Amino acid sequence: MDAYLTRLGLGERPAADLDGLRLLHRTHLAKVPFENLDIHLGVPVTLTEESLVDKIVHRRRGGICYELNGAFALLLRDLGFEVTLLGAATFREDGELYPKLTHLALRVDLDEPWLVDVGFGRFARQPLRLTEPGEQLDEDGVFTVIGLPTGQFEVHHDGSPVYRTDPLPLRLADLVPSCHWTTTSPESRFTSKSSCSLRTDAGRFTLSGDRLITTVAGERTEETLADDTAILAAYRTRFGVELDRVPRT
Repeated sequence: MDAYLTRLGLGERPAADLDGLRLLHRTHLAKVPFENLDIHLGVPVTLTEESLVDKIVHRRRGGICYELNGAFALLLRDLGFEVTLLGAATFREDGELYPKLTHLALRVDLDEPWLVDVGFGRFARQPLRLTEPGEQLDEDGVFTVIGLPTGQFEVHHDGSPVYRTDPLPLRLADLVPSCHWTTTSPESRFTSKSSCSLRTDAGRFTLSGDRLITTVAGERTEETLADDTAILAAYRTRFGVELDRVPRT
């Protein structure tokens, strides 16, 4: 836990309350990138507590949803939070759903339940109330959590559906088959291109292939990096990710 907090740049242990949860959520997004680079480096994604801590804490890498939210759940539990792993199906651009369990989100129970998600890329910077039927304003948009008669709930971002979550509690081991599909299937959006993204107070920075995309104050700029040396330098300086070779799709 102390090593994880050091990874986040936090010197003291936050309290297991809403203020502490908000601080951890925002800081995690700013320090640990959402990235699928291992898929394009030919490195299998392993879902064990030991592998998640080694990759994210000790090797200072990021990861996909299973890794980021899986590791974050370990930290939150060690700090005294009550955490439940929730599987979700994300929506395709055409409005259809990907298979179930292609996303992992977290439920944190304080005086009321909260949706916590540091593993979706572009998402809310703060936890979302699960019992709030109306719009929830966030720095990165307007979010709505819609409860369904089945006990599931849908999350909408700026009016568009993002994912549908099931209430059944999960273990990391339950997600291994879905993680394998997500990291290997040609139908998965993660296998078509490499991506690394970080949301800080300064803005959002994304490196996709050789394209470095910066969005600050709503203004988007794009730069094509010249060669592998420039790409590896961008991973190191922009995202704190040290690689010895460039990921190839």
